[in-house]
Amino acid sequence: MLKKCFAEIAGTFWLVFGGCGTALFACGLQNVGVGYVGVSLAFGLTVLTMAYAVGHISGGHFNPAVSLGLWAGGRFPGKDLVPYILSQLVGGISAGCCRLPVGVQTQITQSVTAAYAQLQAESERLKQPGAEPIERAALLYF
Repeated sequence: MLKKCFAEIAGTFWLVFGGCGTALFACGLQNVGVGYVGVSLAFGLTVLTMAYAVGHISGGHFNPAVSLGLWAGGRFPGKDLVPYILSQLVGGISAGCCRLPVGVQTQITQSVTAAYAQLQAESERLKQPGAEPIERAALLYF
């Protein structure tokens, strides 16, 4: 059973790391080039690679919903359900934690880019003739 649990951890880790990581880049950054098709291919290829790599060991569920559905359909023993789901949660959460710095960096990059654009627009506005004395007066007297 331990071997099956480690196979599920590895498979779920790879699915979340590869699939969700691609979605993070596709949605968080402009002009990355993968788009919806790239995200779809990433999810499909991660499942495919892990199904071939460890599917023969654990059955290749990689998702608690799949395990639960197989159990509900009578194709998966109930005694293995909880270890499988826990293994999948461990794999998914650990992959999410590995992707967390990338997500934070993406948000910081977006914030800095937006702030820079706003600063640049403000700078252009200040270059207009007559704008600076009015702003200086507003800052000094209000």
